[in-house]
Amino acid sequence: MTPQNIKPIIYQMLPRLWSNNNRQCVPGGTIEQNGSGKLNDITPRALKAIKELGATHVWYTGVIEHAHCPDYSAWGIIKDNPHIVKGQAGSPYAISDYYDIDPDIATDIPNRIKEFEELVKRTHDAGMKVVIDFVPNHVARRYHSDAAPAAIEDLGQGDNRDMFFSPGNNFYYITRQQFAPVDVDLGSGADAYVEFPAKASGNDCFTAFPGKYDWYETVKLNYGIDPANGSRHFDPIPPTWFKMLHILRYWASKGVDAFRCDMAHMVPVEFWQWAISRVKETYPDVEFIAELYEVGIYRRYIFDGGFDYLYDKVNLYDTLRAVECHNHSAATITNCWQTVDGLSRHMLNFLENHDEQRFGSPQYAGDPTRVLPSLIVSSMIGTGPMMIYMGQELGEQALDAEGYSGLDGRTTIFDYWSLDTLSRWNNNGKWDNKQLHPQEKSLRDTYSRVLNLCNSEQAIARGSFFDLMYVNYNNPAFNPHRHYAFMRNLKDDAMLLIVVNFDSADSHIELNIPQHAFETLEIKQGEAGMTELLTGKKATFNLTAEAPVSLDIPAKGAVVWKLDYKNSSKAPRKKSTISKGRKQ
Repeated sequence: MTPQNIKPIIYQMLPRLWSNNNRQCVPGGTIEQNGSGKLNDITPRALKAIKELGATHVWYTGVIEHAHCPDYSAWGIIKDNPHIVKGQAGSPYAISDYYDIDPDIATDIPNRIKEFEELVKRTHDAGMKVVIDFVPNHVARRYHSDAAPAAIEDLGQGDNRDMFFSPGNNFYYITRQQFAPVDVDLGSGADAYVEFPAKASGNDCFTAFPGKYDWYETVKLNYGIDPANGSRHFDPIPPTWFKMLHILRYWASKGVDAFRCDMAHMVPVEFWQWAISRVKETYPDVEFIAELYEVGIYRRYIFDGGFDYLYDKVNLYDTLRAVECHNHSAATITNCWQTVDGLSRHMLNFLENHDEQRFGSPQYAGDPTRVLPSLIVSSMIGTGPMMIYMGQELGEQALDAEGYSGLDGRTTIFDYWSLDTLSRWNNNGKWDNKQLHPQEKSLRDTYSRVLNLCNSEQAIARGSFFDLMYVNYNNPAFNPHRHYAFMRNLKDDAMLLIVVNFDSADSHIELNIPQHAFETLEIKQGEAGMTELLTGKKATFNLTAEAPVSLDIPAKGAVVWKLDYKNSSKAPRKKSTISKGRKQ
């Protein structure tokens, strides 16, 4: 379990791409043409460079064996039919063996599990924790484990395929129908992919005829819910539950510190409550992160399901994107923390991940240097985790049409590819800045400064929050549509005054701080020496409810002014009035 005084900073990487140095990749190319990064390339030097960004965790995405086009049958791995694989490399979320490491990222394929175990040790030695994916909702259409411990039954083994639904089955079967996805070429003759009876597809597509935009390459797992009528069959415990629990315990035994649980809301919360509690009986420090896209079930998956953290995509991420891209008012950010009031420490925030378009892509902001306001809000508004995606800190814009993925503003997960920004940062394994462009160096410094502040400043990691927007809505010297202001405070430690400017022009503002803030946060009014943490600038402020604070904020910029109680004569008061409406 991450200590309360640590705010998790998660660095997500796809090893297949992260350390691939081939700068001449061919769109849609094979692994022989384009190459693949390896686990062994993630060296102590590389991990040190990630740690310097402020990371506390590394999420190794796509390390579990999944469907792909290369033929590894010489090593006892069943070959996937390429007609049912998306791209050459395949989706990391079409798992073909829950107990194995993907051979694409192994240097010595027979020793791929050992290579992963060694990576776990290197990551721990670097002072960071290991996160991997747990994909519980669906598997590859060709699933078979050759690495499972003895006596572990394969998924689907023993299923009654004559029944659409049975609590004892691992899959749902479209009886008496052959799998025939629409507008998908399944091949012909001996090379054709044939599935009879058809199984339901992973995105709850209970038909033999999913479309090409469905998750047709995956099969939905059965947790005891009959989709025909919604009835739930959890007593006795469905066999899928036991199989998935064993998989979680298997990877926890190898030193994995946290599981990012893919599409967690597509699996019944009753399973999570049952499984998470049992994993933690043996591995109490293992953490669970839910990928979740329904605000209405946040609390249930935390308090009933037992998740430690969950994605705040449809709340804060979507709001920040709307402010940046669609001229939505910055004042709408207030609604975000109010929506998750009391859940701050459970909210995982991000601006990029493998599913989303790059911040700097033409489809999003179009310029990675515009990121500071969104980055400051996302990382400093709460005490929960902050996540960044490989290359985000260098301004990666996803300008390549890599193959299956196409030119969509995202970094491909389906293709063998490399990222020019990462290749130059890699610099033949040196992981230094020597080949980076000046803008990339500056941006990486910005990310490092902001992310490291999240833990060097305990007011951010575990302090209180106070939103200043309500008292500045009618302030003529403050634009609530382009500015957002809040305070973070930790009694007897420090107070931070944080203001961001989403506007493309420099701003001079006069910020009101209400009496209620001084009482709630126990701040003494009067002159105070303060330090701006992004620039190191020092100034004396007259902090009072009677007069506004004057601030200059650059275009697409931010300020984080710190009042250090321990080194200031202006110590906090000892009595307070606790707010129910403004404090998170």
